Amino acid sequence: MVKKAIFLMMAALLVLTTACSSSGGSGESSGDGSVTLRIAWWGSDARHEYTQKVIDLYKEKNPNVKIDVEYASFDDYWKKLAPQAAANQLPDIVQMDISYISQYAQNGQLEDLSPYLGNQIKVDDVSENVISTGVINSKQYGVPAGVNVLGFQYDPALLKKAGVDAIPENMTWESYEELGKQTAAKGLFLDGGVAPDIFFHYFLRTKGLSLYNAEGTGLGYDDDKLFVEFFGLMRRMIEQGAAPSPDVANQTKGIIEESDLVKEKGIGVWQWSNQFVALQQVANRPLAFAPMPGPDMEKGLYMQPSMYWAVTSNSKVKEEAAKFIDFWVNDVEANKLIKGERGVPISGKIKEAIAPELSDATKQVFDFVASMEPKASPMSPPPPVGSPEVIASLADVVEELNFGKVTPEQAAATFRKNAEAVLANNK
Repeated sequence: MVKKAIFLMMAALLVLTTACSSSGGSGESSGDGSVTLRIAWWGSDARHEYTQKVIDLYKEKNPNVKIDVEYASFDDYWKKLAPQAAANQLPDIVQMDISYISQYAQNGQLEDLSPYLGNQIKVDDVSENVISTGVINSKQYGVPAGVNVLGFQYDPALLKKAGVDAIPENMTWESYEELGKQTAAKGLFLDGGVAPDIFFHYFLRTKGLSLYNAEGTGLGYDDDKLFVEFFGLMRRMIEQGAAPSPDVANQTKGIIEESDLVKEKGIGVWQWSNQFVALQQVANRPLAFAPMPGPDMEKGLYMQPSMYWAVTSNSKVKEEAAKFIDFWVNDVEANKLIKGERGVPISGKIKEAIAPELSDATKQVFDFVASMEPKASPMSPPPPVGSPEVIASLADVVEELNFGKVTPEQAAATFRKNAEAVLANNK
């Protein structure tokens, strides 16, 4: 709870921050043509290692450029970025999460990259559905570092152990629940539970709705029966033994090695495609993908940026920063180092060029994303200012529901009250 409080406090600080400080603290260019860039990102040690190699390659190809790097874990990254934003001292290039890009953009801290697209940043073979995910209020504030798609990642051998030969084609939520009863009867979880905001949002999209309204001033659905329908199903999965209870799930949350699938107690997990490789490596046995449930899976499905690269408005070397983003998107050698770790590359030419370099698990990811891309619909607008608080509230309410402390109807009403209070600040 203390960690969550600090996280929300820093998010609140960012919302109140404006970009009116007078001093800049980013990269610079000198009279001799040399340029210094500052770049910041979050991630694991493995991400830091290959990102540094990509940066070294860029400097090798651009000897006039010096690059200073800043990186941290996800939570620490945002704690560092918020005071830098307040002091107008942001790095030139920042890695942006979908939950935060709206806040930084609307605070005037990110540069509109529209003038750079097609010039410094080549996007001629990037899907419009993909590049448009970085657009907020008609301005291009982010370029996706890679894209992901939701799906079910599972162990086919464990599924057969439960007496099921294959995941049903064109699976619906009803057939998913029935499948859960079958696996529970064999003492196996069907899945490890779902991230409430991500999968409720998907469910709403299948109904032609969204978690937030277009203006970001309220929720995007009016009928709380939709909340009751979705989270009531998730609660029944727990009651039927098809998903772990919250106390069991909380013991292993975020630790792949302790997950039910890895320990062969659970058949699969609903998550983003870029999480598959790490799961496959730890499980060390054949895993597979299955699409999201329907009906209307195509309406719900979307290609989501794993993260964005953005240029800050206080940067003094915006053109060079844009060139680095282009390098990330379009350089073959760089992408042979990246290997899709930040999501499947957005350039069609790059996907084709690096295919021979990929591990079998990464090829599975690329193939699954490629099969889903033609079925996907445009992504909803990036979450509005205040979304981290809304997401935290949803997680708390759903946990109370899953523990049996409240009914689905009570949970729906509490979430609406909390969310609307936060989002009303955007009016």
